[in-house]
Amino acid sequence: MKVLITGGAGFIGSHLADKLLEREDEVLVIDNFATGRKENLSSHDNLQLVEGSIADRDLVYSLFERFKPEVVVHTAASYKDPDNWEEDVKTNTLGGAIIAQASLKYNIKRLIYYQTALCYGVKPLEQPITLNHPLRPLESSYAISKTAAEHYIALSGVNFISFRLANVYGPRNLSGPIPTFFKRLSAGQKCFVMDTRRDFVYIDDLIDISIRAIDGEGKSGYYHVSSGRDYSIKELFDCVVEAMGIKLNEEVEVRPRNPDDAYTILLDPSETEKEFNWRPKVPLKEGIGKAIEWYKIHGVPGTYTHLRLSEEKK
Repeated sequence: MKVLITGGAGFIGSHLADKLLEREDEVLVIDNFATGRKENLSSHDNLQLVEGSIADRDLVYSLFERFKPEVVVHTAASYKDPDNWEEDVKTNTLGGAIIAQASLKYNIKRLIYYQTALCYGVKPLEQPITLNHPLRPLESSYAISKTAAEHYIALSGVNFISFRLANVYGPRNLSGPIPTFFKRLSAGQKCFVMDTRRDFVYIDDLIDISIRAIDGEGKSGYYHVSSGRDYSIKELFDCVVEAMGIKLNEEVEVRPRNPDDAYTILLDPSETEKEFNWRPKVPLKEGIGKAIEWYKIHGVPGTYTHLRLSEEKK
């Protein structure tokens, strides 16, 4: 199969590329390397890597024309700076619209998109969140621009799967609490955790269901990729400490959440489990252990966030 991956040098995209190349598919990656890293991809005869922006319509259409992909997996996203709204609109919204229209024009069999759970807002109206929950991406430019792209993909009429994601973690991930905890603890710095709970899915479980969607499983539409349970950030921190093999002199500080932060954001994966016969397999402790082993070897050069919330208001 010929698969085009946008943002294929990033965390999710590179893991997907590895899996597709392992089974001898042909892969074309486009990435602007704002957050993606060339070292995430190994040289392979079936891999083509193009540096560029998905907001460059002429480039995108030329790649579709030349490579003739059967499936497109759209992982590219701007999230490096929550205040850079212009880049979010350019990459997430305009880029998403260009990818959708190119997929339609070149008769792509399926377009797979990764959407943020923040499309429901940081104060969801129900827990767990079902697919019937209204979209309220009000608190971040990232969520607004990603949700706009999801609308354009649906509007295009192309056969699509939109996976609305819990917090995905694992090797190569440089966003969220796990790499942040590792980096601070490695430097001997203090950490704190918020009194919140979140839903986590290990990267291999996301890749598993992504491959199924690439191979044609599931009807076109929206799905939650979730473990089906939430964990406290304190539990997450404790798992990181254990995986690093260190002992702390005092308990980590647990801070009360801010008024604009939800106690928990938990997605209901029942429709996904039913449609794809899929359940995540990797337990949190095991997944964090694998992530920490990778960080020990490769380090954490920098971490990213797409929300201006608790940590920056301390």
